[in-house]
Amino acid sequence: PGNSDRKSLFFSFQPVPLASSVVSSSSTPLFLYEHQEADLCWRTVTRGHLPGRASLLLTDSHTHSSTADAQPTDAEREVWDQVDVVLKDAKGILDELQAYKGAGQEIREAIQNPSDEALQEQAWAAVVPLVGRLKKFYEFSQRLEAALHSLLGALTSESYDDPTQHLEREQALAKQFAEILHFTLRFDELKMTNPAIQNDFSYYRRTLSRMRINNVPAEGENEVNNELANRISLFYADATPMLKTLSDGTTKFVSENKNLPIENTTDCLSTMATVCKVMLETPEYRSRFTSEETVSFCLRVMVGVIILYDYVHPVGAFAKSSKIDMKGCIKVLRDQPPNSVEGLLNALRYTTKHLNDESTNKTIKSMLQ
Repeated sequence: PGNSDRKSLFFSFQPVPLASSVVSSSSTPLFLYEHQEADLCWRTVTRGHLPGRASLLLTDSHTHSSTADAQPTDAEREVWDQVDVVLKDAKGILDELQAYKGAGQEIREAIQNPSDEALQEQAWAAVVPLVGRLKKFYEFSQRLEAALHSLLGALTSESYDDPTQHLEREQALAKQFAEILHFTLRFDELKMTNPAIQNDFSYYRRTLSRMRINNVPAEGENEVNNELANRISLFYADATPMLKTLSDGTTKFVSENKNLPIENTTDCLSTMATVCKVMLETPEYRSRFTSEETVSFCLRVMVGVIILYDYVHPVGAFAKSSKIDMKGCIKVLRDQPPNSVEGLLNALRYTTKHLNDESTNKTIKSMLQ
C-alpha cells in the first residue's frame, strides 16, 4: 500500500529514584500519568538532560497515592471536563470493538443461497444492528477529533514562553492527550485484525442498494442514510481509521491557527516522543515496569506522536532537522518481541507522510524495511 494508506500509550509509573547528581533541588514534576494497566508514575525534572527543549526524567516521589491522578487545575478544568466525557466512553468503544464478531456465517449462507428469502432475511437481521455499532464507532471518531482540537488549543497556546512548559504545568491535559493516542492506536490494532467489519458494511450497502432498486422497504435505512454510509465506508476503508482522523485533525488544527507558531505544536509532540523513547530504552527505567501493558502503552504513544509530528511539521519526522530521534525510536521498536510491534512498525511504514521523501536518511528507510 502507498504511504497515504493509514495502517498501538501514556505512562503510569511508580516512583523511580535517580542519582542525586541528576536531580536538582529545583526539579519540577512535569506530568504524572496513571494508566489502568500500570503502576508507575511520571515525573520530570530539569531541562537539559535530554535532546529537545525539555528534559523528562523520573524522580523519587513519596506522594504517589495523592498526586498520580494529575488532577486538573482551575485553568485546565473546562477543557479537561470536555475531554473527560469522551475518554469515559473510550473504554466501552474498545470493549465493543474487541467483542465484535460480525455476521460472516449469515452473510455466506445468504450469498450461497440467493433464492432463499429466509436466509436473506436472517443475514439482513444480523447485519443491521452491527451497522448501528459501526456507525457508533464512526461518530465517536468525530467526538475524538473535537477533543483533540480542544487539547491542542490548550497545550499549544502562547500562555507560556516555552511551548513545552504546557506539559510541565498542564499535566492533566497532557495525560488526556496521551490517553487519546493510546485509544487511537489500540482501536486501529483491533480494527486491522477484524476483516468482518468491512465485510459486514459492504454487504449492508450492497443489500440496501438492491432493496432500493426493487422498492423494498429497508428497515434500518433511516439510521444510516446513503450520505452517512459513504462517509462510514471511507472511514473503515482506511487501514487505521482513527489514526487518520487524528492526523487529519491535527493538520486541520495547524492550518486553522496560522497565527500560532507551528513549533508550539511540534515541540509538544517531539517532547512526548523523546520521553517515551528514553523510558523504553533505559534499563534502569524499563526494569521498573511491572506490566507489559505499560510497555505497550509507551510504544503506542511514541508512535502516535511521531505520526502526528510527521503530518504537521513542514519537513516531517524523518528529516535531519527533526527534533525526534527516529533512529532511536525505531531501534526501541525493533528491540521488542516482533509480534508485539509489527502493527506499530507498519504504522510508521504506511501512515507517515514523509518516510519516502528523498531527503529521508537511507538508514532509517532500511530500518523500517
